[in-house]
Amino acid sequence: MIERYTRPEMGAIWTDEGKYDRWLQVEVAVVDAWAEAGRVPPEDAGRVRRARYDIGDLNRYQAETHHEVTAFLRSVSDSLGPEGRWVHLGLTSSDVWDTATALQLRDSAEILERDLAELLEVVGRRAVEFKDTLTIGRSHGVHAEPTTFGLKLAGWVAEMRRDQRRLAEAKAEVAVGAISGAVGTHATVPPEIEERVCARLGLGVEPISTQVIGRDRHAAFVQTLAVIGASLERFALELRHLQRTEVLEAEEPFSEGQTGSSAMPHKRNPELSERVCGLARVLRGNAVVATENVALWHERDISHSSAERIILPDCCVLLDYMLSLFTGVMRGLQVYPENMRQNLELTQGLVFSQRVLLALIDAGMSRQDAYNIVQSNAMRAWKERVPFRSLLEADASVTSRLDASTLEAIFDYGYYTRHVDDGFRRLGLS
Repeated sequence: MIERYTRPEMGAIWTDEGKYDRWLQVEVAVVDAWAEAGRVPPEDAGRVRRARYDIGDLNRYQAETHHEVTAFLRSVSDSLGPEGRWVHLGLTSSDVWDTATALQLRDSAEILERDLAELLEVVGRRAVEFKDTLTIGRSHGVHAEPTTFGLKLAGWVAEMRRDQRRLAEAKAEVAVGAISGAVGTHATVPPEIEERVCARLGLGVEPISTQVIGRDRHAAFVQTLAVIGASLERFALELRHLQRTEVLEAEEPFSEGQTGSSAMPHKRNPELSERVCGLARVLRGNAVVATENVALWHERDISHSSAERIILPDCCVLLDYMLSLFTGVMRGLQVYPENMRQNLELTQGLVFSQRVLLALIDAGMSRQDAYNIVQSNAMRAWKERVPFRSLLEADASVTSRLDASTLEAIFDYGYYTRHVDDGFRRLGLS
């Protein structure tokens, strides 16, 4: 991933050093397991724990061998004496690579879990802040009925909590190791060694690895990141709509000295939310690649490897960046309740049309007759820009069923917000 979108903690996991450090961690854990089983002398295992690699030598060896793992092992052996013969004992390359990748993905997921928790805290706090702030609810982009801005944000909280559960499940599923040898038969490294190694590393055990850990696990992990990205895109897209000049109900933070356009000094664009939307597309594209990595020739090849060198780091790095970016947007979001109220009243009271419809039905009118009467007055109010209520008060077919006090009660915004507290209680927000 390009440096622009890479945060240091996450980026460090996916550097070459971050990868090779975990490869060495796996190799040392295997030697320690062999020592516990009595095959490797304890003093040799102690020396292996001090093993190191040299990145320059490793790269030079790889240019010669065209094999990254053998180049790594050669560099590690350079730091050891005769005890180096125990390194990689009974293993195949995928044992080291896949198990170390599980460590990288687990460590990355833990960062993402913290990111998501931070965003949830910010959005939850802002939801409570605007719990009773009246705004228009839109369907198909068109005014529908009133809601509150806080209720909109509470819906985001509920979705992100689902994302938290998905991420926890995906992390658990991908955090498994395999130390099973060539073609995964354990012929050269018994299952008890694998179990000891995975326990040392804090990983689960792949019950049947076929040499390669099943890529359905990785596909599910990447798809989970893509779903979280899709959630962020949904939220960011809403903010983009709300920041339109004709709407201006909410606006991204805009710092002193910031510019929105090289040509137009007045511009304040939702460029952070647009960035979130754009990067979500990359995550979805990578999810397709991860799914295609599941099928391997005779259960084991390395066609997945080349793609994973790109998609696994990129997905983790991108989502880490997106979560941090959107947390900043929500923390500094400018909200304009006055504009929300003005927009709510743009349609001359048409938002109350369903309440009038239901009142006429309750008063004994057929649904079809009531619908026709309400729609006729609504269309006139919209075209002539006159208050909907005044038209109803002048319509004998309405006033014969609904008196003035009933109409007064119908045109009450509080009707639409009377259950908002219930939703917040369900989420435990207060």
